[in-house]
Amino acid sequence: MSDELNDEVISINSIYDKNTLSLLSGHIYALTLPALPAISFRVGFPADYPDAPPSILGTQKVGEGTAKGEGNHLVDLVRHVLAEIYVVGAPCVFDLVEEVEQRLQQRQPESSAEQHEEQQATQRDGQPSSDSDLQRHGGSSDAPQPPCELEEPPPWVLSEVLSEKKSIFLARCAPVTSVLQAKAYLAHLLSTDKKVAKATHNITAWRIRGDNGVQYQDCDDDGETAAGGRVLHLMELMGVWNVMVVVSRWYGGVQLGPDRFRLINQGARDGLVKGGFVEEAGKDGGGKKKGKK
Repeated sequence: MSDELNDEVISINSIYDKNTLSLLSGHIYALTLPALPAISFRVGFPADYPDAPPSILGTQKVGEGTAKGEGNHLVDLVRHVLAEIYVVGAPCVFDLVEEVEQRLQQRQPESSAEQHEEQQATQRDGQPSSDSDLQRHGGSSDAPQPPCELEEPPPWVLSEVLSEKKSIFLARCAPVTSVLQAKAYLAHLLSTDKKVAKATHNITAWRIRGDNGVQYQDCDDDGETAAGGRVLHLMELMGVWNVMVVVSRWYGGVQLGPDRFRLINQGARDGLVKGGFVEEAGKDGGGKKKGKK
């Protein structure tokens, strides 16, 4: 097993269920989609993966109650998505899982993600509509929480501003050495920056190495389903540690579909590179070698 595939198996199984990607034999794995636990797929990984794409060999398991022909239909869907998202040299299983699940949601009349964006479209003035929104954003703009007391403001590094169909994306990255510090930085940001507090989503993720080799990592979608996990997975693939990422999105009224995840990850990657966090991770031996496109 290549280092890239081993890292991806660990990452996928930590983000989803521990058996999402399980070894069958040789270079063949069983892939179970979180949204379809009754069905699993046989996936073959070539020895030079990710320089060469994996292959969807068929179904490994089709549970009782599955409609006739549904297994074959899903195999075709997964193969089609894989052909679309695979990029030479880039691990692709996470994007494959997320994109297939997005396609499955689109088969429904209205997915929960679409309903959420429609609700958020009525809140572009930043006024939360429920107690849960108040808790998530730290209070409305009319009654913000007191700024978190820090000796100095967080040393945020900002990404380039990304815009797509009137939606705006901006990522911030900052070095952190503890979970408490990461939470304090986020609270300070939401309580002192009215524009960020009014964002439709503030997606967060952090990876921290504590004392005695203890590792902490966590993420929060803030209502943008699966976005936090994507950012965290990106950080794992980039090998960064002791850093947090906050990606703010201001919804522009037009649904972006899967493109929103591309923009969220693009902003996060830009902020991490600009802040020098990728370079630092490589120096201390914790990061992966880069250079593949």
